[in-house]
Amino acid sequence: MKKFLVMTAALVALTSQGNAASIVNNDSEARTVVVTEGGSQQELSLAGGESAEFCPSGCFVSLSGERETLLGTEQVEISGGKMRIR
Repeated sequence: MKKFLVMTAALVALTSQGNAASIVNNDSEARTVVVTEGGSQQELSLAGGESAEFCPSGCFVSLSGERETLLGTEQVEISGGKMRIR
């Protein structure tokens, strides 16, 4: 029984890692995206070349009038002031 609990805990830890969207700003200037998650909005500012993880359980992300729906597993790249979702 103890081995089962340890294996279950390890499996949960492995599957919970990486369950967030990531974003990288490939532009040289800072960009700010608006993240709407669970009915609340917040701004996420990224300097040129900076990256972050966000949105672990789905959200909307907006940049310069573009709005995308994320599940929480995507990779978002900002280039030329526009978002690209992978």
